[in-house]
Amino acid sequence: MSTLGLFATCPRGLEQALSRELAACGAAKPIAVGGGVQFEGDLGVCYRANLASRIASRVLLRIAHAPYANEQDIYEAARAVRWADWFEVDRSIRVDVAATRSPVRSLEFVTLRIKDAVCDRFRADVGRRPDVDTRSPGVRINGFLDERSVTLCLDTSGEPLWKRSARIEPEGAPIRENLAAGIIALTGWTPAEPFFDPMCGGGTFLAEAAAIALGIAPGSRRSFAFERLRNFDSALWHRVRDVARAGELAPRPLAVYGADRDPAALARAQRALAQAGLSEAVRLRRADVLEVAAPAPAGVLVTNPPYGVRLSEEAALAAFYPKLGDALKARFAGWRCYILSADLRLAKLIGLKATKRTPLFNGPLECRLFEYRIVAGAMRRARAP
Repeated sequence: MSTLGLFATCPRGLEQALSRELAACGAAKPIAVGGGVQFEGDLGVCYRANLASRIASRVLLRIAHAPYANEQDIYEAARAVRWADWFEVDRSIRVDVAATRSPVRSLEFVTLRIKDAVCDRFRADVGRRPDVDTRSPGVRINGFLDERSVTLCLDTSGEPLWKRSARIEPEGAPIRENLAAGIIALTGWTPAEPFFDPMCGGGTFLAEAAAIALGIAPGSRRSFAFERLRNFDSALWHRVRDVARAGELAPRPLAVYGADRDPAALARAQRALAQAGLSEAVRLRRADVLEVAAPAPAGVLVTNPPYGVRLSEEAALAAFYPKLGDALKARFAGWRCYILSADLRLAKLIGLKATKRTPLFNGPLECRLFEYRIVAGAMRRARAP
């Protein structure tokens, strides 16, 4: 089976975690770069990366790479590809282009030129051109430009991988599933430890932790764009998927706990967990993070508190952060606590010394993942007057 050039995208800050995950999927030569990991593998590796990666956003298959000086060079590079070898003309297409330090004036024009090149090559080879569908395409083509070269890829994922098959009410989820899974990976949590989110909102962290503990592959019950490519190996895909499903554990009560003071948030979490078949695995209760007791003597706490947008919210949060620090100190000695926040005032106001600060991006929003190892009688620092 031939070796393919592949690239998996991910939220910035999770590249190293994704590299380790892809290596476990059989990826060869994984190299973390900004916004993803480039790697090599056969079709089986491509299928497993889509099926099993909790951190990747998409898995792209590289099919062409060429130098360019202008937009016409990019057109010629795209037209040189035998697109009919990769997918049928009846598949609708969408072209997306991203660039880093590219001298081209308009990415929209480059996108149009690549689309024209694909259609022109199809017309020359089979006498027809594919339709363009920007909303629900059969095949997604990605172009990446740097200062001197263009890379053309086919998207093997289709819907983004963070859209788990059980995802509901996306407006109620403040972070995407793959960012939540990546954060859990950064904490070093294992299913042998209790896991707690005391401000669980829609339950994203809880669902990801439960799925990890039960060995449920995030892509085991969804379809992928690679199924619409000419090189799709149905028998291989079914073997890969069947192996993953065979390794899943039946839902059972786990040491995965969630709490929130908002009944509406708890209701969203309950529905999301039920949709994912994880209701039995996660224990939810209504409680205020400033009053809730630790569910076990030690474990890993991960949460994403709200951050202020309006001035009134900012003032309330400035008063909340010191109380949160007091609560963690009083009730969570022995716990590793991880707080994701885009509000960098938290570090100064919480009154605890962070043992690690990891820059992450929640979409376009720059955040920090603060690690606090809570030890009774220590780790406190004086707050600014």
